[in-house]
Amino acid sequence: MSKEVKRIIAVVIFCEFLICLGMSLIFPVMPFIKNEYHFSAFDMGVMSSLFAFVQFIASPIVGRISDKTGRKPMLVWGLLAFSIAEFVFALAQQLWLFDLSRAVDGLSAAMFVPTSMALAADLTSVKDRAKVIGWLSAAFSGGLILGPGLGGILANISYKFPFWVAGILGIISTIVAVALLPKDSDEQFKSSTKNPEDALLEGGWSQVKSLLTPLMTTLFLMIFIMAFGLAGFESIYSLYVNEVHHFDLQAIALVLTLNGIISLVLQVFLFDRMVQWWGEVRVIRYCFFASAIGTAFVIYDHSHWQLIVATLVVFEAFDMLRPAITTLLTKMSKNNQGLLNGVNMSLTSVGNVIGPLISGALLDINYQYPYWIVIVFLALSFIITFGLQHLNRANV
Repeated sequence: MSKEVKRIIAVVIFCEFLICLGMSLIFPVMPFIKNEYHFSAFDMGVMSSLFAFVQFIASPIVGRISDKTGRKPMLVWGLLAFSIAEFVFALAQQLWLFDLSRAVDGLSAAMFVPTSMALAADLTSVKDRAKVIGWLSAAFSGGLILGPGLGGILANISYKFPFWVAGILGIISTIVAVALLPKDSDEQFKSSTKNPEDALLEGGWSQVKSLLTPLMTTLFLMIFIMAFGLAGFESIYSLYVNEVHHFDLQAIALVLTLNGIISLVLQVFLFDRMVQWWGEVRVIRYCFFASAIGTAFVIYDHSHWQLIVATLVVFEAFDMLRPAITTLLTKMSKNNQGLLNGVNMSLTSVGNVIGPLISGALLDINYQYPYWIVIVFLALSFIITFGLQHLNRANV
């Protein structure tokens, strides 16, 4: 990679980390917002699902637009939308305003995350792609998991204070993107993967259908299950450990912060080596297995330190799954990276919609039901990976 490309990737990583940091500030304060405003677990699930639902609707559209008009405008507007959403959440006093904030957050994620992945695919060779996507995934996952820790610390001042901080981080990211990302028209590296104009004007569904080979369909299924499992696990985690294991705000923040640190180390320093050692398919298989086992321990362990270890295993397995599947997915198609990553994000969003809704509803009935549903899906995915390996060999 040239110095110019490395600089651009560094800017995108920085902005992605900040936006994901802000998006995840809600997790440690969920049980306390729930209690203060007398919301149900299902209300909190709906709040999380609205974020994902808007992502689902917007992501494929955004991916195609960024293929046609360029990456920078989409990245900048996504960051600005994120800032607005965080300020609305900080000011909200009623459920519909909380929901509106999370919906705008979902729009900002749809604009920024798949576009950043598409930009990485545009700028890098196949050889460097796993490394760069690993860095982006580290920023994505690190922000999502460090955010709750920061949110827990800032919430000691006020439950709303973390969101004022998130809005300010969004403004900073917007300024950085405007100042440091070059204009698409000036880029020597302007997407070589863009399609001819007539191809871009074709119906989106016809392009999606062209991607649906057996291997790609299996990968898309994996993306959905990964998103469903992570959302189902994470969306109720703070509620679960607060109500069942009596974790306070500081304990929740500590666990999630520790997860974030380990996740960053694994993705920055080990992910690329893991792919070289085992290949993406085996990494995916091992991670599905580890996350299923870890979730079972979360249900039945009652020792705090054992629960923390099990939580670490689950989160780190999910954090390896995301870049492993994304890397393999981008290697399967040399064209339509924006559309491909838009579909990726849409399927992630479907899982993110369904996961919190089901988990929130089941949590109101029984504390163990949500995690048993997650375990079943993860175990099925582990089995499917053996078929995935066969399809991948046939595709080579």
